[in-house]
Amino acid sequence: MLYGFGFLTAVILINILKYPFFEYGTRYAAGTGESLIDGYKRLGKWAIISYFFVMIVSLFFVSAAVFNVTAVFMKELFQLQTIGYSTMPLLMVIGSCFVILAVGKFKFLDRIIKVVGLLMIGCTVLAFVLVLVKGPAAPSSSFVSPEIWSYTTIPFAIALMGWMPTAVDLSTWNSLWTLEKQKASGYKSTVKQATGEFALGYWISAVLAVMFLTLGSYLVYGTDTLVSSSSADFFNQVIGLFTGAIGQWSYYVIAIAAFCIMYGTSIGVMDGYTRALKRTSEVLFYKSVESKDTWYLAALIVTALGGFSINYVLSENPRGFLLLVDIATILSFLFAPIVAVLNYKLVTNKEFPKEHRPNLLMRLTSLLGINVLILFSVVFILYYLGLFD
Repeated sequence: MLYGFGFLTAVILINILKYPFFEYGTRYAAGTGESLIDGYKRLGKWAIISYFFVMIVSLFFVSAAVFNVTAVFMKELFQLQTIGYSTMPLLMVIGSCFVILAVGKFKFLDRIIKVVGLLMIGCTVLAFVLVLVKGPAAPSSSFVSPEIWSYTTIPFAIALMGWMPTAVDLSTWNSLWTLEKQKASGYKSTVKQATGEFALGYWISAVLAVMFLTLGSYLVYGTDTLVSSSSADFFNQVIGLFTGAIGQWSYYVIAIAAFCIMYGTSIGVMDGYTRALKRTSEVLFYKSVESKDTWYLAALIVTALGGFSINYVLSENPRGFLLLVDIATILSFLFAPIVAVLNYKLVTNKEFPKEHRPNLLMRLTSLLGINVLILFSVVFILYYLGLFD
């Protein structure tokens, strides 16, 4: 919204460069019958410990950010501002997600993600088509186009690419969910089938990202609208992107759809981190690595409490909402090179079946992606140290 189509190329490129590392999660699980986390242990203790550190830090901040946004959407949609206890919407989101996963587990998650995904695609495509027909908003006479190629945009660029389409360390979830899906359905898909299904979903999300960028560029860029640090205003700005294209009559339809999308995301994030924490703990700290439901419940409690605790600590900060989102996205980007290297090593070493290894193009894209992720991480660290001033 702030830079119009200025970051369109970056959005497209980061989706392309990150793709192999997510695909490797599905590829490795389908090709070996074990998760990436088990594979990290095979690379050496240094690898599994590195991932454990990345996962723990990411767990608290990323889950906290997603829970926070979902709670904001719930509060604004259901007008819960008058509740005496300010954290009640957050507790309702985390508590209900906890109960759903503790009782329903993967089968419920799989169903809700499909329904929510279709809802998101339908709303975004409709708004995208209508905004193209309507055309861009008239620019304000006082508008000055921001400088994109400037060191001051580095934090924004890093945050944008950190969660575009999502954090690389979440690639372990692909492997865990691939195995769980096979277990739940009783059908073991081939590597080609599993990676093909993943690729379809991934590239649909990439196209939706471009559509959403177009909405912001057409409806906000060039106007006097500023992205608010207030969580309530942020919710209305997001909904406004869609109602500005579809019409004000659609406010509640879009608001409900947005809440459902974020609620489904909260369930997915809680389950993903829970499974990652559970499996990493089993592999690292227990001689027997057989899966136990009690360990899932224990990991679920840690994930829920962790997300709530970070939100509670930042609740008194007037910029707490944006600060939380910035921390989560920046950490995700800085951790990306570590997980990218681990994933690449797993699917290219001699222990991985030769017939399932990625082709030359995929390997070259991976190497380019690793170098780009490292380069941007170094640039951000130098910026943070004040070496660009």
